[in-house]
Amino acid sequence: MNYKGLFKRAIMLISSPAKAWEEISLEDRRAVFSAFVYPMIGLCGISVFIGILIEGGGEGNIIFQRAMTACCAVFVALFGGYFLAAYGINQLGVKMFGLKNNLSLIQQFAGYAMVVTFLLDIITGILPGFFILSWIFQFYIIYIVWEGTRVLIQVEEKKQMSYTIMASLLLIACPAILELIFNKLTVILN
Repeated sequence: MNYKGLFKRAIMLISSPAKAWEEISLEDRRAVFSAFVYPMIGLCGISVFIGILIEGGGEGNIIFQRAMTACCAVFVALFGGYFLAAYGINQLGVKMFGLKNNLSLIQQFAGYAMVVTFLLDIITGILPGFFILSWIFQFYIIYIVWEGTRVLIQVEEKKQMSYTIMASLLLIACPAILELIFNKLTVILN
């Protein structure tokens, strides 16, 4: 895995989204899975696992169980949230915005647009005290989505704002809701 290229792409999406989206538009749409989404989800899970182990607060086996549960919650939330958001964006794009049904393009778009979510999960996994700030920074995704709708999706200019809001809400809400559901079910089933 090319983690140097992974972080270079993430930093470019954060610092210069328009340029990053132009580069992304030239690559294979299926490359987003193995080159970006799956490694980022893995890094998020590992950072949460390590963060809980460092935090401690109990016996070894209880800490390990708590770390594994939190790690699984992050995996389920990000993996499921990514695919759910991509599907929702694609369907709403077809029905509300008159776009063509192009799930592979939307999966590429959603995968890279979730860069803010991925990076914030990595940071808050290791430093959980930044949780409140991460929710504030999460809304930077709107700017990244705005540039992506213009360059990659090529939404009409008059529909760009509403498409950006719809896509951003799905990209933020889907992983958060799935994590909440997973954590509630974990408590109930324990």
